[in-house]
Amino acid sequence: MRRADRLMTIVQLLRDGRMRRAVDIARIVGVTERTVYRDMQTLAASGVPVEGARGIGYRVTAAITLPPLNLSLTEVEALHLGLSAVGATEDIDLSRAARSLLAKLDAVLPEDRGTPDPTQFAIYPFADAAKGFQHLPPLRQAIRSRQKVQITLAGKVRNVRPLKLDYWGRLWTCIVWCETSRGFDDLRVDQITALPLLPGLFVVEPGKSLADYHESRTD
Repeated sequence: MRRADRLMTIVQLLRDGRMRRAVDIARIVGVTERTVYRDMQTLAASGVPVEGARGIGYRVTAAITLPPLNLSLTEVEALHLGLSAVGATEDIDLSRAARSLLAKLDAVLPEDRGTPDPTQFAIYPFADAAKGFQHLPPLRQAIRSRQKVQITLAGKVRNVRPLKLDYWGRLWTCIVWCETSRGFDDLRVDQITALPLLPGLFVVEPGKSLADYHESRTD
């Protein structure tokens, strides 16, 4: 398993809010406890809100706050799009300013959320995260209008009902009900290669809602 995939697997394990011991995480992802400790440090340094410590356990929360501001996912999306665009510019002063702004924003994040390393500038440990930014507006639109979409990911095409966008330390994922596999999935937006909207709309059905997804995570 690639390291980025392992880190995402760990995030998925911890996102239900339960405390999980390093030894249990290590067994699931097939690495040593020492590697899990390093992975936790990497996730915290990249902005994933990891809570816990060695000997106690770890969990991930999804709070996105900047005192005295509370940022919505849409606002975080706009912030990322802007910083990524400016940071990639050839204008040295603007690029430096974007990195400085990111560092200042990170500096006021709650300490228990972890402080991202501004030198990595929104690319580590998920090197291709910026590739998914283009998919955020249509996914947001589809979620709002309850419109089905056809997603191509890892060479496979599937029809899904997008339910919610989540933000995990500079990486976006989308919770979906997949009509192809007949089950819930949590997809990395940066791995999507095509995303046409489908003409069909969907209605909330028992067993296919966001509430059902959360309930399935706590079983």
